[in-house]
Amino acid sequence: MKDNRILEVKDLKQHFQLRKDYTVKAVDGISFEIKKGEVFGIVGESGSGKSTIARTIMGVYPPTEGEVWFKGRKISDKKISAVDKKDVQKNMQIIFQDSAAALNPRMTAEEIIAEPAVVNHVWKTKKQIHEEVQQLLSYVGLDASYCDKYPNELSGGQRQRVAIARSISVKPDLILADEPIASLDISIQAQIINLFYHLKEEHRSTFLFIAHDLSVVRYISDRIAVMYQGKIVEMGRTEDIFHDPLHAYTKSLLSAIPVPDPVFERNKKLLEYGGTARHDNGEMKDWGNGHFVYV
Repeated sequence: MKDNRILEVKDLKQHFQLRKDYTVKAVDGISFEIKKGEVFGIVGESGSGKSTIARTIMGVYPPTEGEVWFKGRKISDKKISAVDKKDVQKNMQIIFQDSAAALNPRMTAEEIIAEPAVVNHVWKTKKQIHEEVQQLLSYVGLDASYCDKYPNELSGGQRQRVAIARSISVKPDLILADEPIASLDISIQAQIINLFYHLKEEHRSTFLFIAHDLSVVRYISDRIAVMYQGKIVEMGRTEDIFHDPLHAYTKSLLSAIPVPDPVFERNKKLLEYGGTARHDNGEMKDWGNGHFVYV
């Protein structure tokens, strides 16, 4: 494994057997890697398996098959070492879509933000904790008065800022952002996306950024994987995905992106995709320049 690879996912499968005769193949044999300082976007409609990938990487679900490697260490084994487990807990952080459910309602914003750093013995004194939290709040656009506020006293956008501050408190090697703006108003979405963009440009943070909106993923991602029915159907550099889409499903998603031109919107033709990704003999084909398509 090359030194600049933070994460590598190899032929990952996550199947859920709901009945003896019915199994949901939420993730069905996908592979990708994320390099240091890169934002890797995963896009697809609801039910395509995007969030399941994030939870499997974090160890919430043990994979049905396949491997997950983090900084050269295999972390998908059930018997992961205590050292590797501690490293994952500190250096891989996740930001969920629903910040209201993800934040402990009995903790103040300061306690929430400080928790990862305190648990991992990064911050030790009360003075250091308070100073570091204030700096992080300022960084995400909130002032020190928010230290003593509880999640139910915050708006959706403010809660998400607290969640972001928490995720970066220990300066992790990888942040998994699982639809972090889906539940927010459009104006707040733009502010949060700009915050992510600042983290990318100024701090070279490494992200797995999951969303269902291609236009959002385009703005922040270096490379994009398009998911459909548990499989990655196309993957490549952002500019290649947008300017030279190869898979019919990708073309369908691109055709649905709104354009701020009422005349164009009235006359544009949406491309419908009625195909399936469920053919077991399919494979990812390299079309050059790191552009892959499932055929």
